[in-house]
Formats: sequence, C-alpha cells, structure tokens
Amino acid sequence: MIVRRKFIRGVTSKLLRDSKIERPPVPVEQIARARGAVIRRGRVEPKVSGFLYRNTARGHAVIGVNSAQHLNRQRFTIAHELGHLLLHSGDAVHVDAVKHRDDVSEKGTDIEEVESNLFAAELLMPPQFLKQDLDRLRTITLLDEEKVAKLAHLYQVSSQAMAVRLAHLGYFHL
Repeated sequence: MIVRRKFIRGVTSKLLRDSKIERPPVPVEQIARARGAVIRRGRVEPKVSGFLYRNTARGHAVIGVNSAQHLNRQRFTIAHELGHLLLHSGDAVHVDAVKHRDDVSEKGTDIEEVESNLFAAELLMPPQFLKQDLDRLRTITLLDEEKVAKLAHLYQVSSQAMAVRLAHLGYFHL
C-alpha cells in the first residue's frame, strides 16, 4: 500500500496558500465550501461521523456531519470528507461509505481512508504552522499534556489528534 504523502502535503499546502491561511485554526468549512461542497449537519447513529455524497456530473458535493459529535471531531470529519472529494474519484453519483469505526478502518488497510485521514491531519495541523508554534514552546514531550492540550485548543482538534500528529511528524514517540 503506497500512501501519496508528498502529493497530499502539496494539495493541502496549495489549499492553505490559495485561501491565504497562515495561522491556526484552519477554517475547514470555508475551504470545503470554496471547493464546491455543501455542509449539512444532523444527528445520526453515534458511530457515524460523516459521509460524502457527490454528483460529479453536476459538480455537486455534500459533506454530511454528525452534529452530536464534538465540534473538533466535526472539523476533522469535514477535512476527512474533503480529502475524499479532492483525492479520490467517484461515480457519477457516489455515496461514500459511512464512516464507522470498524476493524478495517482502525487497521489502516483501506488506502482511501488512510489518505483521507492524512489529508485531514495535514490540513488542520499543517507542519509549517506546528513548527512555528513548537519553536515558541521550545520543547515538548508526550508527558507535556498541558502543552499538547494548548496546541490542540489553538488548532481546534482533540488532544489525541494533536499527540498523534506530533508523533507522526517526529516531535516525540508514542
């Protein structure tokens, strides 16, 4: 399985540049709307975080978001579904599989899910933004829960997502 890491970083960097975004939090809804997506929130079963409906013939896409989930989770869901929209081709009318947390998605064996998760992390927690913020904080370790929480708050993501992102970028090991 080959994840297109450089390509995804390039796409997200271009989105940020084109949107003139230089600091967190990234306005993910604004970016999604600028790319033609309509965002709809509603209550659905707890395991569902969102979906993507696209009609490529009309250039129309709807990102559905579970409104019962935390706002940080909703932001990640929007970014994840935008990743599907921009990275993966779909049928003329395509309903993306509803995002259940199941054994397949947690093992990271579905390339489109892995790429969309990476896209969301790159968009919401860009490495160039994190580097600036971490330079100000001097050092950070996994045990610095307060610093991780402050960064998470600044980027409007969960502390868990921030810790995973920092580990992925090599700032500390999980």
